[in-house]
Amino acid sequence: MSLQINVMIGGEAGQGVQSAGFILAKTFSRAGYHVFADQDYESRVRGGHNFFRVRASDSEIAAISESIDILVALNEESIGLHREELNPSGFIIFNADEVKDVADNKLFGVPLTSLAGDKIMLNTVALGAALGILEFDISILEKVLGEQYGKSDSGNANIKAAQAGYDYARKNYKGSFRLKYPHSSGISGKMLLNGNEAIALGAMAAGCKYVSSYPMTPSTSIMEYIAARADEYGIVVMQAEDEVAAINNIVGAGYAGVRSMTTTSGSGFCLMVEGLGLAGITETPVVMVDAQRPGPAVGLPTRTEQGDLQFVLTAHHGEFPRFVLAPANIEDCFRLTAEAFNLADIYQTPVIILTDQYLASSYATVDKFDLSRVLIDRGELYSENPAEYRRHVITESGISPRAFPGMSEALVVTDSDEHDEFGHLTEDADIRNGIVLKRLRKLNGLDRNILKPWRYGNESPEILLIGWGSSYGALCEAVDILKERGMDAGMINLNHLSPFPAEAVADAINNGTRSIVVEGNATGQLASLIRTETGRKVDGKILKFDGRPITPGYIIEKLEKEGL
Repeated sequence: MSLQINVMIGGEAGQGVQSAGFILAKTFSRAGYHVFADQDYESRVRGGHNFFRVRASDSEIAAISESIDILVALNEESIGLHREELNPSGFIIFNADEVKDVADNKLFGVPLTSLAGDKIMLNTVALGAALGILEFDISILEKVLGEQYGKSDSGNANIKAAQAGYDYARKNYKGSFRLKYPHSSGISGKMLLNGNEAIALGAMAAGCKYVSSYPMTPSTSIMEYIAARADEYGIVVMQAEDEVAAINNIVGAGYAGVRSMTTTSGSGFCLMVEGLGLAGITETPVVMVDAQRPGPAVGLPTRTEQGDLQFVLTAHHGEFPRFVLAPANIEDCFRLTAEAFNLADIYQTPVIILTDQYLASSYATVDKFDLSRVLIDRGELYSENPAEYRRHVITESGISPRAFPGMSEALVVTDSDEHDEFGHLTEDADIRNGIVLKRLRKLNGLDRNILKPWRYGNESPEILLIGWGSSYGALCEAVDILKERGMDAGMINLNHLSPFPAEAVADAINNGTRSIVVEGNATGQLASLIRTETGRKVDGKILKFDGRPITPGYIIEKLEKEGL
C-alpha cells in the first residue's frame, strides 16, 4: 500500500487559506512526495468558507481524496463543516485562543493567535504545528517560506511563526502520527503547477505573441501569468475593455499572422460568439480558452462544472469547422495548448480549449516539460506569384495557402460577409456553395490517431467508465478501487471532442458489458454526444453539478447506491 497523507486547511477568505495550502503542497513536493491539491473558495474577498486540500503520496496521484487525515481549522466553522470527513485516525488542529470548551480526542488545540503575534501569520503557525505533529523536517518548510516571502522582515517573521507552531506541537501533542518519508526522492526536479499555469506555459512554448482577455474567474491567472513574463518573451498582453473587444483583437492579430489567444469562462464566451464566427468565415487561426464554471448567467463563479460542452461545439449560427480540446490533467494542459496553436494554423480555424475551475486551480507535481518536443507548424504558406494570390482559393483539401498582410506584395483580402476566392463580398449561389464546402473539407485530411481517447485499466472490461477532460484522474483511481474489489474495470477519457473520435468510442463501448458516463453536468452532455455521433446509448450516467469536483469516492458511491 502506498504511503500518503491528506491535509485540509479550512477558514474564511482573508485568513490565508490559499497561500498556506500552496506552501504546504510545495513543502511536501520538496520532500520527495507526489502531490495533488485543489481549492474551494467563495466569491467574496472576506468571510465565507474556503478550504485547500493537499494530498501527498510516494506514488503518482491525479485526484483528490475526500477523506482527511489532518484538518487545520483556522476558524470554528471549519471544525463543524469537516469533522465528519476525518479518517478514524485523523485529527483537527484548531485555534485554542478563540475556540473554547471543546472535549474531543480528535481535536488538538494550539494557541495560534498568541504564537503568531500578528494575526496575519496565524496560518503559518498552524502549518508549523501540523508538521511538528508529523515530525516533519521543519527546514524544508523554512526554505519554502524563504522563497515565498524573500529575505525580508516578513519572511523572517513567518519562519519564526512556523518554528513556534512546530515547537509547540512537538512538546504538547501526545499522540503518534509520524509521517514517514518516501523511500526515495525520485521526483526531484518535478514542478508544482496548476492547470492555468500549464496552459500559459504551453502558449508561450508554442510561440503565442498576443493575448487579449477580459478578466474572468477562473481563467484570469492565465493572462496574469503570461503578463508577468511578457517583456522577457516578447509577448503583447492586452486587458481588453470587454469580451467582445478581446475576441476581435485576437482575430485581427491572427489575420496579420500573429499567434494569438484569448481566455474567458462560459458567460464571457457567450459574448465572444460573434467574433468566433468572424474567425470561422475569414478562416483566421485563433485559440480560445473557456475555463468552465457553473451557469447559467453568473452561476457559481468560483466553482467547477463541465456544462459548456454542447454550447462550444455548435456556438454561432452557420456551419464551419472548429477543434474543441479538453485537457485531462496538468501535463495535458501544456501539451494540448501547444497543439492547439498548430491545429489553428494548419487548418486555419478556431481552436477552443475547454478546461474548468477544478483543473485551472488544482496543483500537481509534474515532470519538467520537454520543450524539444514542442514543434511549431505554421501551416501552408503562399510562395507563388503574389499578383495571383487568392486568400480563399478553393482547394481539394479545403486549406488555402496563407499570405500575411504587408509581408509581401500579395494582396490579402477577406470579409465577414460571404466572399469569393479573392475575399470579395459575393451573393452568388454557386460561389457560396463552393466556399462553404471548401471550409468544411478542411478536416478530411486530419490524422484520426490524434483523436483517440486515453485508456486505463482493462481494454475489454465488464464495466467501462467514460469521461472527458478533468475527470481523468478520478476515473483512473476509481478503476483501481474497482479492480481491488475484484471487478473487471477500465475507462476511456476524451480530450479531443471536436472532431469527435466516433470510431474509437464505439469500439470501446462494444467491448464493454456496461458503459457508464461520468461528467460534471446535469444533463449528460457527453452521453448525448456519444449517441449522436456513434448511435450507441450508454448504460448509465454518473452526474455531478453542485459546483464541486468529481472524486474517485463519489464515483464509487454512485455505482453502489444506484446499482450501476
